[in-house]
Amino acid sequence: MSSMGKKNLEKQNRTGFLLFLFCTSFLGLMVGMLGSVKWGQAYVPWGTLWEALTYQGHDKEHLYIQTLRLPRTITACLVGIQLALAGLLTQLTTKNPLASPHVFGINAGAALAVVFGLVVIKNVSLANSVWLAMIGAALGALLVGSLAGTGPKQYVRLALAGITIHFLLSSLTEGLIILNQHTTESMMFWLVGSVSQAAWTEVRMLLPFFAGGLLVFGFMLPSFRLLVMDDEIAAGLGQRVTVVRAISMLLVIVLAGSAVALCGPIGFICLIVPHIARALVGTNLNVLVPLTGLLGGNLLVYADLLGRFIAFPYDSPVGIVTAAIGAPFFIYLARKQGGTGKR
Repeated sequence: MSSMGKKNLEKQNRTGFLLFLFCTSFLGLMVGMLGSVKWGQAYVPWGTLWEALTYQGHDKEHLYIQTLRLPRTITACLVGIQLALAGLLTQLTTKNPLASPHVFGINAGAALAVVFGLVVIKNVSLANSVWLAMIGAALGALLVGSLAGTGPKQYVRLALAGITIHFLLSSLTEGLIILNQHTTESMMFWLVGSVSQAAWTEVRMLLPFFAGGLLVFGFMLPSFRLLVMDDEIAAGLGQRVTVVRAISMLLVIVLAGSAVALCGPIGFICLIVPHIARALVGTNLNVLVPLTGLLGGNLLVYADLLGRFIAFPYDSPVGIVTAAIGAPFFIYLARKQGGTGKR
């Protein structure tokens, strides 16, 4: 077989694999969402589930599905997609495979701002909580960036500064909660990361940030390819790397901040999902970005479903499940990077 024929065969095999991968991921997400709507504390027959999803009935069981389980499932899907894409963009921007909004203090800053608003301002609306979370996320990112500085060791310092600021802001958040238990008692479940309280109000609040974030991501995708290159090469091609990096971090703040405001600082999705997607399809952003989003939605939907059965009939915060999955994966990545001498 000629070299041209081998290349065509490899291309066909690659296309077939990608088609299978995306179809499987999408089907898995649909099955997970269906299971999330059906299974939980209360038993729901398939017939009742169909009637509820098609709005053919309005009795107690139908309303339970329509007002509790369905918005919870949709929220888990949207938040999973947002966090996974925020993690991918953070890793591209910082050129650090161990980077994520959670590790770099962005999620911790958002959580601190929401708790601070609850303690100081009190009676904070959901919309104001979202804006507070974004302000906190931005301040956390700026603090980490200012500590890291510039220079050849910047990416190493970013990781060290990010972890330090994450623990500092998390400690301040926990301190506020302990000192104001009468006000923040209900925040403990949220602080671990949970979608169990999500309703249609949360879905409507999240959708503009979700849709706007995806539109900006798609529009900026050609520019985000510069983040894969070395800064010197991109600058030599006449590209405005600093502007692209600033836009990417702003997008991370919007995606991660809005998710944290509604569901708490859910950990490790931002970190592990981009690595799984990259291992499957490589670094081509045209394929990597949509697959990362799909896998993020899958992971959080299934983690939320699993969390319902850990201490059945009580719900466990989804953050516990993602941490149980993500912590060993993080250790593996850290050892792998250290063993290969990569930064």
